[in-house]
Amino acid sequence: MKNRKQNSFYLMGILLLLLLFVNGCSGLRGSDSGVQGTKPGGPGSLYYGFSDVLIPGELTENTKASYIIQSHGFSAGVLSFKGRVDRGSLIAFFRENMAKDNWKPIASFTSSRSILLFQKDSRWCVINITDGDFSINVEVGVVPTSESPDDLMK
Repeated sequence: MKNRKQNSFYLMGILLLLLLFVNGCSGLRGSDSGVQGTKPGGPGSLYYGFSDVLIPGELTENTKASYIIQSHGFSAGVLSFKGRVDRGSLIAFFRENMAKDNWKPIASFTSSRSILLFQKDSRWCVINITDGDFSINVEVGVVPTSESPDDLMK
């Protein structure tokens, strides 16, 4: 009898893990899956701390890991987000929308950790995209540029 209860317990555990696995992987399918949240750029896209860096609505801000510094006509800092979004679609979203906001693409590195670098007149933007266990983590950093290091101290 004890062995039967133990087997039932293991079977329930395996079924629960299988259910969690299938549910968690549903957000990892490509944009043709029909699952909402896999293709960024929907109507819920928003501007957060920077008025010229659009964030897909499928991402949720991690306020504990985000910070913005605002001073005399500029803002700088890092915004942190998390969500179940296809990485390829997310990269395409940022490339397309950063261009619309007049950011010039400078460089990119794409793998399980992808980095996109953009420049504007007086600012740099670095977008860091990393694969998590069941979601994607995104950090958007914006900093001012200067002609010389002394300009930053003024």
